Amino acid sequence: MRPADPARRPSHRTEIYAFTGEILSELKSKELPAGHLLVRCGNRRTTRCPSCAELYRQDTYHLIAAGLRGGKNIPEQVATHPRVFTTLTAPSYGPVHGRRTAGSSRCRCGHTHTKEDPRLGTPLDPERYHYTGPVLWNAHAPALWARFMLHLRRTIAAAVGVPQRLLHKVVRVSYAKVAEYQQHGLIHFHAVIRLDGPTGPYTPPPAWATPELLADAIRLTATRAHIDGPEINSRTRSFVFGEQIDTRIIRSTAFQGGTTITEGKVARYVAKYATKGTEAATGTLDRQLKRITGLWSKSVPEHAACMIRAAWHRRHTPPPSPTTLVLAHWVYDGTGLTPDLERLAALIGGGPARRQEVTANA
Repeated sequence: MRPADPARRPSHRTEIYAFTGEILSELKSKELPAGHLLVRCGNRRTTRCPSCAELYRQDTYHLIAAGLRGGKNIPEQVATHPRVFTTLTAPSYGPVHGRRTAGSSRCRCGHTHTKEDPRLGTPLDPERYHYTGPVLWNAHAPALWARFMLHLRRTIAAAVGVPQRLLHKVVRVSYAKVAEYQQHGLIHFHAVIRLDGPTGPYTPPPAWATPELLADAIRLTATRAHIDGPEINSRTRSFVFGEQIDTRIIRSTAFQGGTTITEGKVARYVAKYATKGTEAATGTLDRQLKRITGLWSKSVPEHAACMIRAAWHRRHTPPPSPTTLVLAHWVYDGTGLTPDLERLAALIGGGPARRQEVTANA
């Protein structure tokens, strides 16, 4: 599959035998059929370049698979280390349309939505939905993840009675994560977390490092992790993970069956979301806006447009009137009044003598 938007590069390459100076081969891009050397754009989002995204997805799959069952200079014994696949969600900022609620296949609105229903992920009451909250949560989510990983190590150390400063000498916490945009526009984190010995995957962890201990530590840490955000309306915002925290112990491929999650399933799952952009977030844009007025020319659903406007106004100083847009263009055309404007000025404020002078010169 060719890249959807390849980069064109004028290039020249010459291979010379250093001992004799003989030219062994030569490449000139201007002599190629396209006149340029075409290289991959490197964009990993499927909506922008399916070819490069597929290449990135395959690379991600093999990288995650090697970290779970060995390969690519990772010993196979890594498959015996404690491994947990976890999903950390965002909190709710207002009820949205969904395909099911607790104990029912119906949405809170009373209807049963299909997978293609454009209302999925949109607020039940847009007027009361807190758009600023989701935008700020997305912006602070990376810092919240970093705080989670910091406290996860502390939670493990406290659980086994090892001083925090000495934990790295007996066990190492490794992870790989991806962020996925949900339909309502907030991101979820999917991560593979593994416990290794002090030198990483090359040494086994201590006997007390079990998958169950790791899963419990993840759940406990996720419920306690929080960071403070900006102060808005004299109140400091605080950001936490949502109540839905999923932890699943990864089993070896030898124990497939039922709903058991295996290395292959996890690798495919992570690789899938590594190339996914914002296209699932109620049809929002997959590229950056340079001006907020550019949103008018895009076919963006109202919920996504409200999220984009909220993000824009949190990043930029809002205009004096949020409902007024002033477009102006000024150029220099000379100095002084034209004859017509000179007569008008005399009639308005020049007095009788000035008016007579202007009349005489007319």
